[in-house]
Amino acid sequence: MKTTIAIVDDHELMAKALSGLVQKYEDYEVIYEANNGKELLNRIKLKMVPDVVLLDISMPEMDGFETALWLKNNYPEVKVLALSMNDKEESIVGMLRNGARGYLLKGCKPFELKQALDAIVQKGFYYTEFVTGQLIKSLNPETLQNPQDALRLNEREKEFIKWACSDLTYADIAEKMCVSPRTVDGYRESVFQKMNVKSRQTLAMEAVRLKLN
Repeated sequence: MKTTIAIVDDHELMAKALSGLVQKYEDYEVIYEANNGKELLNRIKLKMVPDVVLLDISMPEMDGFETALWLKNNYPEVKVLALSMNDKEESIVGMLRNGARGYLLKGCKPFELKQALDAIVQKGFYYTEFVTGQLIKSLNPETLQNPQDALRLNEREKEFIKWACSDLTYADIAEKMCVSPRTVDGYRESVFQKMNVKSRQTLAMEAVRLKLN
């Protein structure tokens, strides 16, 4: 049985070209083309559910991000392959987080599209080296810069962390830093938010882990 494909792209010429290309692949069949995510949803609600969706990102009336997330939440068995001209890190990571199983640039070679479809059907995902690099860069920023740069702490916040890891009270810290207790409260709120902690004890533990103290 052939794997069924739906193509979602607001550029009709591109959609037709993709459809013609995929139809040449022996194991695949394009069952319909849609101009946007909303049109795809309407087809799916009519029980026209494809195995794989070739999904553009920039579209009117429900873009690729919204569409991928809707499919992830409602039809997780439908595999999404994003196909876009956009090579920005935030777009790639956003689509993958919203459930896309792969991401291809529209400038790819025809054989790459076939590779991607085969991989998604057989393995469940397809990541090119470029996409993998962007994903790793996004998910592991600490490997690319030191912790202080990643947290974007200013000098006064770093000083506050040093004193907060001691036995001093917040009033004592205010005195050490020559500021008012209210200013120290501001440093505390800012540091807690940047370090994603909710207590002084956790702050101290994170400071040790990140070598901030």
